[in-house]
Amino acid sequence: MAPAPAPATTKKSDRNRETFRLYPVTIKLTKEEREAVTRFAESHGAARGQWMRDAILAQLQNPSKNNAALAEVLGIRLLLVNVLRPLAAGQKLTQAAFDKLLDEIGSAKYELAGKLVSEHRR
Repeated sequence: MAPAPAPATTKKSDRNRETFRLYPVTIKLTKEEREAVTRFAESHGAARGQWMRDAILAQLQNPSKNNAALAEVLGIRLLLVNVLRPLAAGQKLTQAAFDKLLDEIGSAKYELAGKLVSEHRR
């Protein structure tokens, strides 16, 4: 007896199949980590798996949002270094020079944060 032919797939069924969540992604956690993730997810009204999925997809959709804190820390560091260095050498920093420095740091801090993150991921 010959095997039955495979059912023909249509483009519509292929498209429908793509909308389903068919591909598992797993991670290993300690018991304590698992419990902490479960508590956190439940405190936000989500099942653990759904919260983990949402967290992963949010990271993929907006990685620059996560660089904001790093950018601010870099900005503070740049400000301290660029203000304290001339003061330690006995130089004065004018209001205009300070304002210019703030503008330059404001423009550069996000670019620097992005570079640091991309270098770290390599």
